[in-house]
Amino acid sequence: MTKQKNPCWSFFTSVYLTITLLALMVILSIVGTLIPQQDAARGFIQGISPGLASFLQTMQAFDVFHSVWFFLLMLLLCLNLIVCSLNRWPLTWKQFRGAPLAEEKGLFRGLTPERIFMCDEDVETMTGRMEVLLSRKYRKIIVNCEKEDAIIICGERGRYSRFAVYAVHVSLLLLIMGAFTGAFWGWEGYVNIGEGETADAIDLKGAEGTKKLPFTIRCDKFLVAFHENGAPKTFRSDLTFLQDGKTLFQGPLLMNHTISLEGVRVYQASYGSSPDGRASLAFSRGGGEEKIIKVGPGESFALPEKNGTVQIARIEEDLMKMGPAVKIIVHSGEGDVSCWVFQHIDKIREMSPGVTEQIPMFNPALFKPYIFVLKGIEERHYTGLQISSDPGAPLVAAAAVFMMMGLMGTFFASHRRIWIKIERAGEKTKISVAARTNKHRVVLDREVRQLTERIKISLEAGST
Repeated sequence: MTKQKNPCWSFFTSVYLTITLLALMVILSIVGTLIPQQDAARGFIQGISPGLASFLQTMQAFDVFHSVWFFLLMLLLCLNLIVCSLNRWPLTWKQFRGAPLAEEKGLFRGLTPERIFMCDEDVETMTGRMEVLLSRKYRKIIVNCEKEDAIIICGERGRYSRFAVYAVHVSLLLLIMGAFTGAFWGWEGYVNIGEGETADAIDLKGAEGTKKLPFTIRCDKFLVAFHENGAPKTFRSDLTFLQDGKTLFQGPLLMNHTISLEGVRVYQASYGSSPDGRASLAFSRGGGEEKIIKVGPGESFALPEKNGTVQIARIEEDLMKMGPAVKIIVHSGEGDVSCWVFQHIDKIREMSPGVTEQIPMFNPALFKPYIFVLKGIEERHYTGLQISSDPGAPLVAAAAVFMMMGLMGTFFASHRRIWIKIERAGEKTKISVAARTNKHRVVLDREVRQLTERIKISLEAGST
């Protein structure tokens, strides 16, 4: 009476289940590719109907790769792989541990003439010669006396290739475990750091708040190079990583490179520039010699001969799309005078003749006899860093190693055995060659042909 299989066990050992799960994961991956995910989905949601947006949000279509559906499929695939491996293990172990010298039924029957040789030498002499010939290709050589006048030699290769499929299964399990670990305990965020500034926290991706870093990052310097068309060619940040006042690491962070520290990976993601808050302001008395001074918002400086004090009220990078400008307030005994000082006042006057008369506040010579000129606003670059931590990364790396080993063993290796039987046949010694493999029959046939050729040459040399 045959033992009835457990339906649940049969369900998880089904190849159809594996194919179905993989197909569903592919479909979800396609959905996650076609529909914008996480932050990118905000604009997409505004362009569709509220009902459809609500349905897609309920189905977690805007975060497919962190959805319950995706994790459930991965969990089922894990169970499928584990059960399949356990189901196949007893047979694989039996084949691995099987006695290579057991003369299987029919092993030496029906051999072609090319695999049978007759000679005049005795059995013991031919045993030594055959063992030498077989050891040239096969590493594991076993000699066994089946009976008094017959000896069997067995050569074996690729025995461990039977476990290659389990290496692939382990790699997939490690990959899924790495994905779970990264999804639940990993994080990613961004921070902009100006030259000379420091940061010890980042804004998490998806507007999930901020996260304190295990160290402080200081941007010592930022460098950028451009192509002739103005596009950025390369940019880099000279960073210092500090912890408790001590320098953990100091060095450049280049585009398309990373710095790994304390389990955290730092990428050069973007850059930008912003007004430093300081302007180069020149002034002269009646068109005489100019004097240049650098000032920031709220700062003041005195005019010569106690003619007044100039206060910087505002600094604008692009005021009313007319370029950089600084608003000044001149305090003097005659009262306060305020005006805007534009960097490109000559172009503004050229495009709008009489503008300074119509709008006196745009006249840089409003406080007579002084004329003010904005030379420029200092810009300071900032580096945009992408910072992430993925505790599942070591598992994914291990998965890659197991996957490579498993695929190499599955597609390029096989468990091959060659038996040579040496026995007395009347007054002659009979040599028979048999072989078995679990796959790649062409490789085994080629090795058997090479062995039989060597046997033939050895016999011919021994008879001369």
